[in-house]
Amino acid sequence: MLTRLCATALAVSLALPAAAQPAPPPGAMATLVTEEFQIPARDDPSLKLFVRNKHPAGMARFTPGRTVVYVHGATYPAETAFDLSLGGMSWMDFIASRGFDVYLLDVRGYGRSSRPAAMDRPAADSPPFATTDQAAGDVAAVVDFVLGRRSLAKLDLLGWSWGTSIMATYAVQHPETVERLVLYAPVWLRTTPSLVQTVGPLGAYRTVGREAALARWMTGVAEDKRATLIPPGWFDAWADATFATDAVGAAQNPPVLRAPNGVVQDGQQFWSAGKATFDPAALTMPVMLTLAEWDHDTPPYMTQTLFPLLTRSPHKRLVMLAEGTHSILMERNRLELFQVVQDFLEEDLGSVRVVSAESWTPPAGSIAK
Repeated sequence: MLTRLCATALAVSLALPAAAQPAPPPGAMATLVTEEFQIPARDDPSLKLFVRNKHPAGMARFTPGRTVVYVHGATYPAETAFDLSLGGMSWMDFIASRGFDVYLLDVRGYGRSSRPAAMDRPAADSPPFATTDQAAGDVAAVVDFVLGRRSLAKLDLLGWSWGTSIMATYAVQHPETVERLVLYAPVWLRTTPSLVQTVGPLGAYRTVGREAALARWMTGVAEDKRATLIPPGWFDAWADATFATDAVGAAQNPPVLRAPNGVVQDGQQFWSAGKATFDPAALTMPVMLTLAEWDHDTPPYMTQTLFPLLTRSPHKRLVMLAEGTHSILMERNRLELFQVVQDFLEEDLGSVRVVSAESWTPPAGSIAK
């Protein structure tokens, strides 16, 4: 285990219990403690799952409603988006500074988690791995670790893109451990082509180049909006950090990132075939769906279709954010995403009104409660 104290200092009273800690002022950050772990996978203890934790220094009281676990999407690891410092702050920092105990994890084959032996061979020599079910099992191992570490019975889950299917699958299987569920850019049944493309038979993994990553990011963004969508230097900061997580891919010319193909296999067998990987009606906890209007990876029709199917969620919310893409968490409007998710995590949901989105088309920038 590695522990370090983040160098960001500020005016948050850390003597207060976690639930009573006020939010730092705009632009300010609490002093955060960072810890890193390698957790054995449930089905194969030889595989280690990378976990990072951040919480305010001096935090001594841990509660289900102030504990969050985050998982990444189909191609890139968790830390280089969720905990990438842009403008002096990451999303992980933002949540932790509000008095939360926050965790991220990399699914097997991603980031700093173990690379299975199949990634040491040519991709065509092995079948796809890291399916949604396997990834949900990796989440289960990490959730068990966090619950045991903090002596808790429940916590909050946050997933991005493919991570929404992973977290929802876990939540259906283990509803007793989930306090609230946040699905950012939800994956659902697909009627448009996927932006994650492969050529020929699926092997164990695929490779992605830097230019392809930027092109995918900008898909669907109007030409007159592209120059200001990502602040200067932010894409390069993300790409440098992300491609550096794969030493083998980084050594190639040009450098590439290798990503497991289990998610692509699931896309072909489930979402693009009109089949779900989880039952939305089985989600019995408060659920938030959020996305940006220019998202072409998981277009708005997916969220709009999924929302009314959450028939057993006691409190559900759909938020569409203006002028952002699938990766709005690293764009100029990122704080809009951070704040609406934070509001859901912190709000007393006892008085929240639930509405149906069955025949509702959300306008850009609207918020439904």
